Amino acid sequence: MTSRVEYLGDLRCKSVHIKSDNSFVTDAPTDNNGKGEAFSPTDTVATALASCMLTVMGIKANDLNQDISGSCAHVLKTMASEPRRISKIEVSLEMKGNCDKRTQIILERIGNTCPVLNSLHPDIEKVIKFSWE
Repeated sequence: MTSRVEYLGDLRCKSVHIKSDNSFVTDAPTDNNGKGEAFSPTDTVATALASCMLTVMGIKANDLNQDISGSCAHVLKTMASEPRRISKIEVSLEMKGNCDKRTQIILERIGNTCPVLNSLHPDIEKVIKFSWE
């Protein structure tokens, strides 16, 4: 088992990672009858994309003896209404590290083939941008 999700009431759920016992809560967003006091379930999907990209890029960076610590991603999720679903995810990655152009290209290709990106429905528009400092 990967996780356990408990409905707490008031459109809030608590998710617990079984192996580590780490947890987080989600709320329904304000535009869907919720309080919006935490990530919504669809926020976690969009955010997982950025987290996955940075993780696999970090794995490859380690293999290449590079350090991309301090890199970050900004995520924008857009919803559609009929049916209610994620219609677009935009990820802007601000990459740190003293990587040459060849290494940057390798890392970007790795990020653009992460498992979450490969798992998202093809109807979801994905806009990925990289900037290197």
